[in-house]
Amino acid sequence: MHTLNADLHSHSTASDGTLSAVALAARAKANGVELWALTDHDELSGLPAARAAATAAGLPFVDGIEVSVTFANSTVHIVGLGIDPSNDELVAGIANVRAGRELRARQMGDGLALVGIHGAYEGAIALAPNPNLVSRTHFGRFLIARGVAPDMHAVFRRYLTEGKPGYVEHRWAKLGEAVRWIRAAGGVAVIAHPGRYKFTPTEEYALFSEFQAHGGEAVEVVTGSHHAGDVAKYTEMAIEFGMLASRGSDFHDPEESRLDLGLVPGQLALSPRLTPVWSRWPQAELRSESVAS
Repeated sequence: MHTLNADLHSHSTASDGTLSAVALAARAKANGVELWALTDHDELSGLPAARAAATAAGLPFVDGIEVSVTFANSTVHIVGLGIDPSNDELVAGIANVRAGRELRARQMGDGLALVGIHGAYEGAIALAPNPNLVSRTHFGRFLIARGVAPDMHAVFRRYLTEGKPGYVEHRWAKLGEAVRWIRAAGGVAVIAHPGRYKFTPTEEYALFSEFQAHGGEAVEVVTGSHHAGDVAKYTEMAIEFGMLASRGSDFHDPEESRLDLGLVPGQLALSPRLTPVWSRWPQAELRSESVAS
């Protein structure tokens, strides 16, 4: 069970990925993924096509989402796995989260214009298949195409993080709200890529404690932005808090992403000391969905 090639964190063109849900399903199957989840940012519209394509390919699939949260004045992402995409509370909640994205995007464009980079808002919109979900990633792609920076890491460091001209602080959902929406939809709430957040040890412990108090159950231990030290650290934190463990590439694009879909390094398989999040879903269901393979 611990060596299952589960990729439970990926993004399609419905949010800030560059491949369609159908193309992602084909890529996951070709890369040997044995359990796949689509987890677009604050968006559910890609799930029907993803599930249909996965089912046709004999690829076990889990409906997912990644909800944007503000915690300790920072943006944190909470993945929901095994959700019912039609749940009214979840649908209404993420609609409210999305509502603030357009204003933030316009303000980001204004900030970049002040340092001589004009047309960034329009450029980002042109790169976003879903104009309601323009993100920093779309601005980053525009800036790279404009030649302002060589890659996504550089463009974020110079322009799109706190204190830089394209950064706009935004209040997302509250931690308790995101967990509540995911649980209302029958899903498991997961702290996504905790190693990415710039929290002090006290703030990080508070994140885990409050997340668990709200009903959060899992943490992403293996993911594209975690190095071996992060995996070891969050293995221990998962054990300390009695949380389930998840893994996923956080795949967005073949060129941008550190790891390809499904190609989480074998040496970073979940420790046998952990309980995988997919233990919550009946293995009989996984086998039955794989019959077509």
